[in-house]
Amino acid sequence: MHKSITTPSIAIADPNTLSAIGMQQILSEIIPSVDIKTFGTFNELQAADQGQFVHYFIASRIYFEHTAFFRDNAHRSIVLVNGDMQIQGVATLNVCQSQTLLIKSIMSLHHQGHQSVGHHSSHTLPQRNASLLSPREMEVTILLAKGLINKEIADCLNISITTVITHRKNIMEKLHARSLVDIILYAVVNGLVDVGEL
Repeated sequence: MHKSITTPSIAIADPNTLSAIGMQQILSEIIPSVDIKTFGTFNELQAADQGQFVHYFIASRIYFEHTAFFRDNAHRSIVLVNGDMQIQGVATLNVCQSQTLLIKSIMSLHHQGHQSVGHHSSHTLPQRNASLLSPREMEVTILLAKGLINKEIADCLNISITTVITHRKNIMEKLHARSLVDIILYAVVNGLVDVGEL
């Protein structure tokens, strides 16, 4: 019997709808090529699961209610926790942090070798075109990603604050960035900065 190939997906199982939607938005920015589904209960997740989910991002409550299932799928499971709680045998992600730090944590899971977001060869993290930016814009992007403010960037590059603001505006337009978080994400994904430098 010929088995049809399904599009790989990521599942988010969280009874808190706002949390699930927020995580879906962040993951879709990091890996836009993967389908991301949200579920309010374990039963909804299980009913939809036909082997297409490369990862489960699951609320800790759902994890503890269905530990056996997620332990059997530990290589695909990432438990969403409040604070720095660690759970032996499964990856955890602290959701009580800023969006920038949350993105950094997700990228760290990938870089640490956990079979995490985009680890499979056909779902690697998106490589946006770094040549989209001029060399000076790349320098400004790197410094922005490292947390420098306009005056510090101007001093570092020996340019005026007005020039920094102009570069920043151009970077935002070229990357279609809505916030500094998008610039940081671009810098990390394209290897302009290492996650450890943030």
